[in-house]
Amino acid sequence: MEITVDPVGLTPPYEQVRSQLEALIRAGELARGTRLPTVRQLSLDLGLAVNTIARAYKELEADELVETRGRNGTFVLAFRSRIDDAATHTAAAQLAAAAHEAGMSLAEATEILQRAW
Repeated sequence: MEITVDPVGLTPPYEQVRSQLEALIRAGELARGTRLPTVRQLSLDLGLAVNTIARAYKELEADELVETRGRNGTFVLAFRSRIDDAATHTAAAQLAAAAHEAGMSLAEATEILQRAW
């Protein structure tokens, strides 16, 4: 896991850390159950204040991407296939409705999905 912070950037450091961790989770590079570095360790690694990392972790937790389990650490909750689950279900419902309206069979709609895959 590689995270970099631009100390002179316009984006606050906590947001840089949060967005990079979120991107790693959404890309599937940090799998469900992966233990993140401790707040203290990541702050040392990045040369940032402990509170900066704590805020990034707290925001990831609010987005239900990670879970802090007290002294056991912070773990990735989400995994790629479930992050956009609601969006996937919505898209599937739209495909089903459009296919049904066009008079397609399930096999035909499935073939369209397979080609798009």
